[in-house]
Amino acid sequence: MTTLERTDGRGVPSVLPVRSRLSAALRRGLWWGVLSLTGGVERRGRLPRGGCVVVANHSSHADTAALLAALDARHTPAIGAAADYWFGSPWRRRICRRLAAGFPVRRSGGGMDDLLSMADELRAGRAVVLFPEGTRGRNGELGSFHRGALVLAERAGVPVVPVGIGGTDRLLPKHGRLRSALVRVAIGDPLPPTVTAEEAREAVVALHARTTSEPLRDSATRRRVAAVVTSRWGLPLAFCWAAAEALSWPLMPELLLAVACAAVPRAAVKMSLGALAGSLAGGLLAVQLAAMGVQLPAPLTTERMRAEVRHELALEGAPAVRHQPWNGIPFKVYGAEAGRAGTGAAEWLAASATARGARTLTVGLGFAGFGLLMRRHRRHYGRYLVLLGGGFATGLSLIAHGWH
Repeated sequence: MTTLERTDGRGVPSVLPVRSRLSAALRRGLWWGVLSLTGGVERRGRLPRGGCVVVANHSSHADTAALLAALDARHTPAIGAAADYWFGSPWRRRICRRLAAGFPVRRSGGGMDDLLSMADELRAGRAVVLFPEGTRGRNGELGSFHRGALVLAERAGVPVVPVGIGGTDRLLPKHGRLRSALVRVAIGDPLPPTVTAEEAREAVVALHARTTSEPLRDSATRRRVAAVVTSRWGLPLAFCWAAAEALSWPLMPELLLAVACAAVPRAAVKMSLGALAGSLAGGLLAVQLAAMGVQLPAPLTTERMRAEVRHELALEGAPAVRHQPWNGIPFKVYGAEAGRAGTGAAEWLAASATARGARTLTVGLGFAGFGLLMRRHRRHYGRYLVLLGGGFATGLSLIAHGWH
């Protein structure tokens, strides 16, 4: 099996299979997507380089999903799971191994041997995740820590990393139903393998308190998007995205506006005008390049689209671009065909400004209004992005198929 070699935190070479890291990346993407639909997941801190034993509080079955979504795939995290429950039937065993990278730990004799069998995995750079309480707690209270995780860390010679998880008890309460909640995962500083159980527990208690000290109402994903939109990069991003789409990029700027304006409604005018300026600049450049005989890549376009645009331009000239916001033909097709038809730059700019301006500003302000309506439900922003991406991909496929 192909492997990647790197060095752990103590300068010891460690090797992890590429296939394992790919599986870990897929699991992380899966659980990030799931948690995005249920309120989002936020991570603070990072695991150290090399292998480590992660000890975390445990109040919900959703804790495993939160950790798999938050921990780096390069550590290929493995989750210790109760052998009598998660490995008690073939279907549970398959789910636990494939979706949660679980390994069995017996709770009635032999559990220490199960843990120590992971020592070589730790030395190879893997993260082994354990819930030292042994079972899910109630009311957010942490129980006493068993020493198994610490014995494993000392045997393997790797640090113990405390992690606090907040929000999962609201997301999926013990013996309760799934509901929406933002989940926070706080990763603490590494502790030496000789740390005591009480010291490790105190570190986890402090991190858990940090995750619950702030209201869990907003979506971490929305805050990240908002940080970009309101930074100095927001306007250039809108301009460059739209300009690239007018030349070759297959994703229309309205998709960016749907993401940005719903997250930060007050930035809608700025982002919309930036996207409009980018569209006009890119479209004008597309006309000039096509007139010079330059043919740029145009993914997700068809010959039937180009034939339709040529027909419209022959009948109406530059004003034919007014059809673009409604017929699904990408703006770059109009720009390229207008250049080949010898359309004048000034005529093209005037016609496209009207057509693109109406569409871009309407979309930006529309999604800003939607963002204002969902202000009280920002924790659902991750779910909104997933639905937006799915709807956009479906619509794009239908348009391309319809014009094939």
